[in-house]
Amino acid sequence: MKIVVLDGYTLNPGDLSWKGLEAQGTLIVYDRTAPDQVVERAKEATIVLTNKTALTADQLAELPELKFISVLATGFNIIDIEATKQLGITVSNVPGYSSYSVVQLCFALLFELTHRVQQHSDAVHQGQWVNAPDFSFWQQPLVELAGKKMGLIGLGDIGQKMTDMALALGMEVLAHSRTRKGRLESQRFKWVELDELFREADVVSLHCPLTPQTKDIINAARLRQMKQTSYLLNTARGPLIVEADLAQALNEGWIAGAGLDVLSVEPPSADNPLLTAKNCLITPHIAWASVEARTRLLEETIANVKAFIAGKPRNVIGL
Repeated sequence: MKIVVLDGYTLNPGDLSWKGLEAQGTLIVYDRTAPDQVVERAKEATIVLTNKTALTADQLAELPELKFISVLATGFNIIDIEATKQLGITVSNVPGYSSYSVVQLCFALLFELTHRVQQHSDAVHQGQWVNAPDFSFWQQPLVELAGKKMGLIGLGDIGQKMTDMALALGMEVLAHSRTRKGRLESQRFKWVELDELFREADVVSLHCPLTPQTKDIINAARLRQMKQTSYLLNTARGPLIVEADLAQALNEGWIAGAGLDVLSVEPPSADNPLLTAKNCLITPHIAWASVEARTRLLEETIANVKAFIAGKPRNVIGL
């Protein structure tokens, strides 16, 4: 059985082992695969693993041997799921592997926005504390999170762990989820509609999947609803945000700042307006990439492959 990994480098740049997959069949690992290389590289594969390399309906139609796709991620918008259903191809993902790491980066971004740790450390190393007339100084107002409202759009595993952290810091939690139906009210958070969330939240954090309904959910109209003192966090998917609108909001002071780990195109183009926007922290899609999270991702992927080979697929999308 031939197993092809189309883009293995980000998962395993050399600090993990492919041995668990090698034991399941003939394994070929490509660091990266361009769109026009997908069919050639995967044409004899029974199993394909992909992280961000898309598999379109046209490409899938040219892969008659393909029976199973294991996505090296939680999100699966890169796969044409309708085409896989029509072609009888099973697709699995890996839910929950990076939840703690994502929450950790969310709050790292938020702490930097509210306390500017790096900025003040740089000031100290530049001699500003040595030469200060007082025992303490700060270069901008410092913001305490206790008593502030955390607005969560999406309340899956990551959203629930965000709730835990926010409550531990003394924040109130407002939550909105399109899958709220049938879920009980909670003393830990308050269910709200989007209008109330954007108006009331001091921090809006995105944890929803990218769908036609959520694409561009952060736009000029929504940003205008937010407080001028509020912050926006996005560790989900870049296209949730209209980037030109967010850049305008930051540059004109509609909101106080943004912390982003994802952009609409990755790597971004040099003219992406957010690269030069005021009070905008951007990290290069690293929320998922702690060694612990990547280890879990690989282990769960191996388990997905083993389960499919055994005729009992797990984490199947679309069931």
